[in-house]
Amino acid sequence: QVHLVESGGGLVQAGGSLRLSCAASGIIFSIDVMGWYRQAPGKQRELVAVVSRGGSTHYADSVKGRFTISRGNAQNTVYLQMTSLKPGDTAVYYCRGTLQGNDYWGKGAQVTVSS
Repeated sequence: QVHLVESGGGLVQAGGSLRLSCAASGIIFSIDVMGWYRQAPGKQRELVAVVSRGGSTHYADSVKGRFTISRGNAQNTVYLQMTSLKPGDTAVYYCRGTLQGNDYWGKGAQVTVSS
């Protein structure tokens, strides 16, 4: 019973910053890979950023240079620092963890960027 919980969403103006957090509970093992996805109205869910246990990262082209993903010392926490936000970043952001081939998802956090 792995549960992921996001926090830190909200409403910001274009050019602003926001930091999302995700914490996993109900598991003793360290999650292999953690990442952030987002889904905008009328669009499919897409990858935003991912980080492995070893610290390697991958970003969607649309957020490179603006977003930074990182893991906490506990390894079952993950953060997404978002800067220079654009209205196009408006979406529900989901935390995802992968452990032994199984995927676990959070409920999502709304991020709204106004112009």
